[in-house]
Amino acid sequence: MKSGIGFGILLVTMLLGSCSGQNQNKNNMKSLKNGEKFPYTNNLIHETSPYLLQHAHNPVDWYPWGKEAFEKAEKENKLVLVSIGYSACHWCHVMEHESFEDTAVARIMNENFICIKVDREQRPDVDHQYMEAVQLLTGRGGWPLNCFTLPNGKPVWGGTYFPRNQWISVLKQLSELYKKDPQKMQEQAEMLSEGIRKNNLVQVPKEKTVFKEQQMKDAVKAWGKHFDKKWGGAMGSPKFPMPSTYLFLMNQYFHTHKSDLLSYVTLSLDKMAMGGIYDQIGGGFARYSTDSKWKVPHFEKMLYDNAQLLSVYSKAYKLTHNKLYKRVVYETLDFLKRDLQNSKGAFYASLDADSDGKEGAFYVWKKQELDELLGKEAPLFEEYYSVTPNGNWENGENILYVRQPLSLLAKKMGITKQEADKQLSSAREILLKAREKRVHPSTDTKVLTSWNAMTITGLLDAYGAFGDTVFLNSALETAQYLVKNRMNEEGKLWRSRKNKTEFIPAFLDDYAFLSGAFIHLYRFTFDEKWLQLAQKLTRYATDHFYNKQAGFYNYSELKRESIIQPKYEITDNVIPSSNAEMASVLYNLGSYFDNKEYMHKAEIMASAVYPDVIKNLPFFSKWGLLVNRFIFPEREVVITGKKALEKNRILSMTYLPYIIAGSETPSNLPLLQDRYVKGKTLIYVCENKTCNLPVDAVKQALQQLGITPLKTN
Repeated sequence: MKSGIGFGILLVTMLLGSCSGQNQNKNNMKSLKNGEKFPYTNNLIHETSPYLLQHAHNPVDWYPWGKEAFEKAEKENKLVLVSIGYSACHWCHVMEHESFEDTAVARIMNENFICIKVDREQRPDVDHQYMEAVQLLTGRGGWPLNCFTLPNGKPVWGGTYFPRNQWISVLKQLSELYKKDPQKMQEQAEMLSEGIRKNNLVQVPKEKTVFKEQQMKDAVKAWGKHFDKKWGGAMGSPKFPMPSTYLFLMNQYFHTHKSDLLSYVTLSLDKMAMGGIYDQIGGGFARYSTDSKWKVPHFEKMLYDNAQLLSVYSKAYKLTHNKLYKRVVYETLDFLKRDLQNSKGAFYASLDADSDGKEGAFYVWKKQELDELLGKEAPLFEEYYSVTPNGNWENGENILYVRQPLSLLAKKMGITKQEADKQLSSAREILLKAREKRVHPSTDTKVLTSWNAMTITGLLDAYGAFGDTVFLNSALETAQYLVKNRMNEEGKLWRSRKNKTEFIPAFLDDYAFLSGAFIHLYRFTFDEKWLQLAQKLTRYATDHFYNKQAGFYNYSELKRESIIQPKYEITDNVIPSSNAEMASVLYNLGSYFDNKEYMHKAEIMASAVYPDVIKNLPFFSKWGLLVNRFIFPEREVVITGKKALEKNRILSMTYLPYIIAGSETPSNLPLLQDRYVKGKTLIYVCENKTCNLPVDAVKQALQQLGITPLKTN
């Protein structure tokens, strides 16, 4: 994302710079007492989003996103405030308590602005546009996101979190400037809109792109300068888990055998799993670490992080057989099913960072409490998890994290590592039961299609690594829910919905990630209905989102009425870009159905972003995975016969970034045609659809692939 557009007008510099909210005053937070009735109700009261409903009793006269608010702004000639956040966001809550619940602040907002509240998870298209505007203006972004627009929706200025007094100052200065010099605001809006438009231009190459292995190696080398060689992840703070970067680096290691890449990945995954960012008692990862050592988490837990990290740790296990990774995967599954899964098999969006009025209160411990709960097992537990009498965080409280090998601590305690591990496991169970009695963080109960699709993929990757049907059955349950509740016969999707009349139409990420999840389901079940469903979704997405002139898919449907400018989501972040995922889907479907049009689209998309891939690989890592498929020989592994699924389960325990196809009966799928031999189960190893002689043992197939599987511990 480009930043610092340098408009050179007074508006950008006269207002106070926005804050990320990580080091601001937490005081001046107030709430209604128990039993006290809400004195205010605004237009959000009829919404379904938990985040919007949290603001339904603010004295601010909030509107949901829609025509009504902008028509009112036009009629009254007022600026619009578009305030964007999400239910689990700690600093969104802080700003609400400090400013949006304050009647004096609300009065200024209501008199001078039309105020719109947006759930960024429900309307990512709105969030994308105004986040880009704020990043262009200030060089940074985050949530809460507060962007001021003209009555036509064009952004003029914005920031993230503002303390109360600073917020009042911003409100007064902006409203005064709009009254005195609206023309300057108009000029600002036009320049900013043009900046956003230029930022989204995509250049499709006129000549065929040659993807080069050495260029990718050079890109990885340049990226390596930013590796934190001590703590893993990127250097500095805050530290975010970036799942697609680790998936790419494992893929690059597989193809190039550069052991330092795998060492960096395992260092990162080890430190994350031992850090405070990982819930050492209940499993699952927080959204990010505020420090450079993965110690202090921003305590909210998001479905999309944990879904993708299931894939990362499962694939890393295939390459290392590290037992820690297996434990992380199983504990993360426990967390997802315990805290985020509904009775129908779908998963909720997130858990709040706050509980009982305080950030992280659900997760931290005082030493005295641990002593009372654990008794004689407390000393081992407390030393292993870095607990101190005065607390390792704030207010005498401890975040649980690991800084020493268990084998060394066990030796110090005069017990075996196995005994120490058993004691720790017992202590974690005791603390989990005790923690369940605490006030829980609130749950954002939105069921988002794309995030659930990522979860299906993560569960399937875990099934591949460990062969445990608990992962496969959970993935199937979620997939069946989405087919029944989020998809119609034409392949149209909904992002979220409450009933038959209240719903949010899907965006490109919903189509891309669900198509990818369905392809993954075929990969592990050999049930061709999932490929057919993926193809149906892809056809719908191509008909309604694909811009032929740009060569990319629009984030929203092309014919959807909106004041939002068209956006082609291309840059990979914590969540890979929807176009990168869509290009991967096209490549896979092109392989399975021998569809040259799909393959051509995927290659054109990869070619267009290739200059960015080799210049800024960490933010194009999902694209990097696709580029590697064009650089390195593409293999297909085809399994046919009665025991096809059994052999596939064994094969899947080895890291194989290839197309896998199979069937227990004859099939007309191009990769499977004329491969079935009655009474035999055969494995064909192919390259660009040219196959070696079939074999009947997984070990022989791996030998043809040149792979020696790790021995299971």
